[in-house]
Amino acid sequence: MPQIWMTYDELATLSDCTPAEARVRAIHLSLDRRKSRDGATRVKLDLALMAKFFASVRDADFDLDSAIGALQATHRQMAELLTPNEFLSRRGSA
Repeated sequence: MPQIWMTYDELATLSDCTPAEARVRAIHLSLDRRKSRDGATRVKLDLALMAKFFASVRDADFDLDSAIGALQATHRQMAELLTPNEFLSRRGSA
């Protein structure tokens, strides 16, 4: 099972509340809390909050399929610029 740890600010953004309200909510839900090396307290999300987090990532306005397609098209264009014969002749002339 993955673990997702968030600061009170991040939890507040996820829960649409203030960081102080997120802290109270974390205490009320008895979520694990730890002080990180950077000084920030982080809260381990429970299953319900993890589901809400994953849903927010899934609903993000980012078209992964288009990004993959653009990357593949760029790769094809770059591959067409250097055919194997051109690559070998360029290596031999250097």
